[in-house]
Formats: sequence, structure tokens, C-alpha cells
Amino acid sequence: MNALAATSRNFRRAARLLGLDSKLEKSLLIPFREIKVECTIPMDDGSLSSFVGFRVQHDNARGPMKGGIRYHPEVDPDEVNALAQLMTWKTAVAAVPYGGAKGGIGCSPGELSRSELERLTRVFTQKIHDLIGTHTDVPAPDMGTNAQTMAWMLDEYSKFHGHSPAVVTGKPIDLGGSLGRDAATGRGVMYATEALLAEYGKSISGSTFVIQGFGNVGSWAAQLIHERGGKIVALGDVTGSIKNKAGIDIPALMKHRNDGGALKDFHGAQVMDSTELLVHDCDVLVPCALGGVLNK
Repeated sequence: MNALAATSRNFRRAARLLGLDSKLEKSLLIPFREIKVECTIPMDDGSLSSFVGFRVQHDNARGPMKGGIRYHPEVDPDEVNALAQLMTWKTAVAAVPYGGAKGGIGCSPGELSRSELERLTRVFTQKIHDLIGTHTDVPAPDMGTNAQTMAWMLDEYSKFHGHSPAVVTGKPIDLGGSLGRDAATGRGVMYATEALLAEYGKSISGSTFVIQGFGNVGSWAAQLIHERGGKIVALGDVTGSIKNKAGIDIPALMKHRNDGGALKDFHGAQVMDSTELLVHDCDVLVPCALGGVLNK
């Protein structure tokens, strides 16, 4: 089952439990707008490459639509549509005055240079600038994007509409970004984990953890769980997976990664088969990579 089918199925189940009118249910499953654009850029070697970008604006009944921009080779219309729908439900549950949207470009950001990523971001922004805005649709970083990506989007958008720092969130502090934004999602994972364990009379301290994904979310979750006394016994990302039954030294691993090292080359742990990561023995499994990994 793909992401959109799974998300729509879960919404239908919730709609039945809430007793929603069938017409309203059908209306909420159909996005407000779906955008698909071609982004052709010159590469550093002088060749041209084309990428496909998407922005799905799901619902604006409660306010401007809100959602991240994802750069990943598996980005497709169904995934973006599902994530946009989920943003509508998240903003509503959190009682913030926003709707839901999501966007992305099908690309491998790790294989693109900084200048190629900038050109791609600026071309994508040129294609959608008239459909986003402070009171319309506010993008943010997601998988494969960061504060620098938002700075490029903000700058390109401002060429058409004047300086508009509020058109994106997750931007650099110097451009009006919020302190703590980088850690926010990983901190949310930590708080949710803390609350779940408390229901069972347990705490993060003394519990063992396996974390899949060591990007922005996974790395912050690992740091914060480690700070609270949690023992992270295995970690994995696209470069490989590692384990240490005595607990991985997260500060040392962060320094290793920030120095350009891959997880599999970290000396404070053993390399393990990535296919075994999700079934490795632990108290809490924390999936912080792509969705749909827990399927049975």
C-alpha cells in the first residue's frame, strides 16, 4: 500500500469514528491544488539536467497552508499528496491557524553540489512563486533540505514580491529564523518518547534505543535521548548501520559525522547489517527516516 492509500484509509477510519458527513469526508480527501513543474538547470560540468518538482496544497480552511519541501529520489505525487494531507490534520490537532501543504523535488541532494542545489531551488521557486506566500502557503525544510535551502527560496521569492521573510519558516537566524528550529522535530520525538514511556512507568534514563535515520531529526533525537540518560545501542542511515550494546557515544559520533565521516566508519561501534536494524533488540525503536518502514 502506497503512502497516499494508507493515509486516505486512516482518514476514512477517523471520519467514521467522528461521524463526519460523507460529502465532507470526500471533500477533505481531495487537495485544494496540485502543482507539478519541470526544473531544468545547468550542471557544474556544463550539461543540462531536468528534475520534477511538486507542491500539493491540501486545505486552507483554517488558514495559510503549511508544509515542508523535501529533496529525495523517491519524491512522487502520491507521497507529496499524502504528506500534505497529514499536515492539514497535524495543524488542526495542534490548534494552530494553518492548513496543510507539502512539496518536493525528485533528486539525490547528496549527489549535487552546493551551486547545483542553489540553482535547482531557485528555479523551483520561480515556478511556484505566484502560488505560495505569507498568507497563502508557507514552505519549510524537510528531508534533504535545510535553513540554507529556505534562504535561497526566500531570496528568489523576494525578487518577485519584495523582501518577504515570512514566506518560509526554518530559515537562518540572521534572516529572521527561530532559535531552536533545527532541533524542534527531534525534540518532539524525545518528548513523545518520554510521554509514552511514562505511561508504562518507565523513563528514558536506563532504557535502550535503536534509531533509524541520522539526519536532522534522528541526530537531534539521539543527542537529546543521550542527554537524558538513554542508551542508544544501534543507529543507521543511508551510509550504513552501527551497534554497541554498551551504548554509542553520541557526542563523539556527532563530531565524527560533522568532520565528514560516515556512520559505518565510526570507531566507537561495530558495523551491522542495515536490514537487521529494525529488529535489533531494544526497549524503544525510533524510525526517523522515510515512512512506511513498519509494515507488518
